[in-house]
Amino acid sequence: MWLQKTVLFCLMNSVFFSGFSFASEINEEPGGECSSLTATGNPEYPPFLWRGNNKDDQLLGANKIIIDELSRRINIPITLKSVGPWSKALSAVKNGRVDMIAGAFYTNSRASYMDYFYPVMLHTTSVVWQRKGETFPFHSKKDLQGKWGVTVISNSFGQAFDSYARQDLNILSVASLSNAFQMLMADSVDYVLYEKNPGIAYVTMLGLQKQITYESPSISSEGLYLTLSKASSCNTVAVKQKIAMALSQMHKQGIAEKALFDGIKEWRAFQTTDIALLKK
Repeated sequence: MWLQKTVLFCLMNSVFFSGFSFASEINEEPGGECSSLTATGNPEYPPFLWRGNNKDDQLLGANKIIIDELSRRINIPITLKSVGPWSKALSAVKNGRVDMIAGAFYTNSRASYMDYFYPVMLHTTSVVWQRKGETFPFHSKKDLQGKWGVTVISNSFGQAFDSYARQDLNILSVASLSNAFQMLMADSVDYVLYEKNPGIAYVTMLGLQKQITYESPSISSEGLYLTLSKASSCNTVAVKQKIAMALSQMHKQGIAEKALFDGIKEWRAFQTTDIALLKK
């Protein structure tokens, strides 16, 4: 009985801190403290995240608003910055060069090097993008078979769709969302796979609203999780407890929903004032 209770307690602790990642190893030195954290994310992800301009690594958006509030509540400074394309962001967290990802889908592969926190920060849907006037019938993921698609390197659409795509679909990967839409316009691919809201933002930014459209239904709907690198020196019981408790309180208070509303407003303002910098 004692052994059963001990095992149950350990499992509950693991679920509370890191969601799906039950086997996380925690290296906490006696008396060790985490004085600051670094975070990154997808820099082509408005209204969730985007780069402020081409001269610095600042990230703006709804997820930054959430990270700033989390930092205030746990009393640990969190610096959110771009380290390059999404693939480089994941690599930086995997090797511990950056501590956190501010918004990532869950996959088994990612759970091997990141701890996931509950509840999710926000939710997002992923869709199929096609050229207007040259669309093909789309009702389910099976309609993508035999076509050529493109998405951004290391992008995920959830564990279920990723597994299906690896086995049954032809999907290329490129460095940026802009490149993906350019390939679509050049008729190099039949469709682009990407999230709905960031896709709308970039289609608008590129001036392609009359040439590109997204299809219904969506191919997936996933939660955007806050994650912590297992290689981070701040991956300790104390820090993870602080983060988990703060996220729970923020969820109950509707902080994420307000952050998304403010992120959309911020992106619209950015489009009218600073977006020309991104086109240079």
